[in-house]
Amino acid sequence: MFTGLIETLGTVKSTSCSGSSIVLGIVPDKSPFEVSIGDSVAIDGGCLTVDRKQGNILFFTAVRETLLRTTLSECHAGRRVNMERALRLGDRLDGHLVLGHVDGIGHILSDTDVGGSVLRMIAVPVELSPLIAEKGSVAIDGISLTISKSTDATLTVSVIPATIKCTNMFTKKIGDMVNLECDIVSRYLYRITTFNNAAKGSVREPDSLINKLERFGF
Repeated sequence: MFTGLIETLGTVKSTSCSGSSIVLGIVPDKSPFEVSIGDSVAIDGGCLTVDRKQGNILFFTAVRETLLRTTLSECHAGRRVNMERALRLGDRLDGHLVLGHVDGIGHILSDTDVGGSVLRMIAVPVELSPLIAEKGSVAIDGISLTISKSTDATLTVSVIPATIKCTNMFTKKIGDMVNLECDIVSRYLYRITTFNNAAKGSVREPDSLINKLERFGF
């Protein structure tokens, strides 16, 4: 479990194939970046396990499923990545609950400067659109952000200067791909409501989310 608040940037120093997996060697900017073998670290929003350490280089294995669902398959030497260690019980939760389980890949459509902040519009896979809501939370490459606007095909987030400074947000440009993880609450609410309708054999037009929530006592 993570918060979506990036602790440090890291630099990919090496990539090597291991069967259908890729082993990433990453050097965190922050020193010391205290982790042990077996610890979980979110790399651009994907939860990976520390396999081994060699000096200041941390090695992670991204398995086939991870490579299929994230942008980690594009990692190369020199790439800058966001890094966050797993949340400990008792830590402050300043972002939102992030699992490190990427739901899909979006791509950047536009950036608009608004007095030092930037509005970034991202195309969203159609299957994720029911999980995206205005003023809700989303993790983009592991960064906890608030959705300022959403449509059936896009989401827009407002990126403040502090986020620009402390993450790899703007090493990526228009057309580049990003990892998306939807809010865990929306994920389960969508599952509950769709499963309930399917179980009843409902054939009526789907009603509003407000009506569904009211039926479930929210």
